[in-house]
Amino acid sequence: MASDMRNSELIGASPLVHARVAGLVGVVTLATGSFTGFVGSRLLVRGDVVATSSNIVASECLFRLGLVSSLIMMIASMFYALLLYRLLRPVNKSHAMIMVALLFASVPIYMLNQVNQFAALLLASDQLYAQVQLFLELHRLGNLIAGIFFGLWLFPLGFLVFKSGFFPRVLGILLMIGSLGYLVLFVQAFLFPGSEGTLWTNPFLVVTHVSELSMMLWLLIRGVNVDQWKQRVLGTA
Repeated sequence: MASDMRNSELIGASPLVHARVAGLVGVVTLATGSFTGFVGSRLLVRGDVVATSSNIVASECLFRLGLVSSLIMMIASMFYALLLYRLLRPVNKSHAMIMVALLFASVPIYMLNQVNQFAALLLASDQLYAQVQLFLELHRLGNLIAGIFFGLWLFPLGFLVFKSGFFPRVLGILLMIGSLGYLVLFVQAFLFPGSEGTLWTNPFLVVTHVSELSMMLWLLIRGVNVDQWKQRVLGTA
């Protein structure tokens, strides 16, 4: 009886609207993350801490906006994961819970790590270049550690998408392959420093970005196959 009631509630909610809201939140996550990356590309000069410090001081407002944008990205990513959980729970509830848990594990690591970047901002104005370099490097490594979970959560997400029947299977395959991108990046940076210098040294990361963008756009534009989704819900009764 309780299971029937839960399934009735699920079917009563429009999965198409739900999917498009998830897609919109996903695009917010992508947009804020891209802005953060843009700020880093504009202000951080690889191998030149003096130029980096000068850029940070001269564009302090932009630097702060990049910090805030990175925090918004993580908050949006939590809601994105929860919305996907609601859509994918009928496929396999346990796997959907693992998916959410892995994404949530990255949040405190990534958000607290932004303190290192803020410390670099405070030190840059005093021209304490050695300390600026240290905190920026700690920030980079902290993001790579958070990236372990950015990668891991994509595998159960891809598996659920692949098994769902209401999303294209190719999306699931891309997401599962793309889960290796951040993991390979972490191994490159910690075990083979310098090998992570360009995107093309890690082709898995290309698949990661393509798969994440494809998933978000599919949710936003196409949503889900409603009939197949409802069959999945009824199948969990």
